[in-house]
Amino acid sequence: MKFGEKVKNLRKDKGLTQTDLAKQLGVSLRTVISYETGKSYPKRRDIYAILADCFHIDVNYLLTEDEDFIGETKEKYDIQCPKPAHELVAEIRGLFTGCELSEAEKDALMQALQQAYWDSKKVSKKYSSKKLRP
Repeated sequence: MKFGEKVKNLRKDKGLTQTDLAKQLGVSLRTVISYETGKSYPKRRDIYAILADCFHIDVNYLLTEDEDFIGETKEKYDIQCPKPAHELVAEIRGLFTGCELSEAEKDALMQALQQAYWDSKKVSKKYSSKKLRP
């Protein structure tokens, strides 16, 4: 489920209007509407925290949009990880959306993540090919 859908559902479940939520967040009605329609995301990290407090949920729930994809991938490939992939995705998404990183810092972080992936693939291939030898 996307961020906007989550906000809209949570707001309705709590019986709030968009205007009520805008007042609680300290933003305009137009901003809440753009969140709910998926046109924008909060630029300030504290908005996520206020939303989480308002709806009594974990902030990571708001930051994670790929639950279905991760679940399907985990089942399909029988992935067993000590830390669930959705937690890592949520943390990374939070880092990208909630922190004040420059575009250069975001690019460097993304390159480091990709490099870690490719390095682990090389190591995995190296060890798996040794297992196949007689």
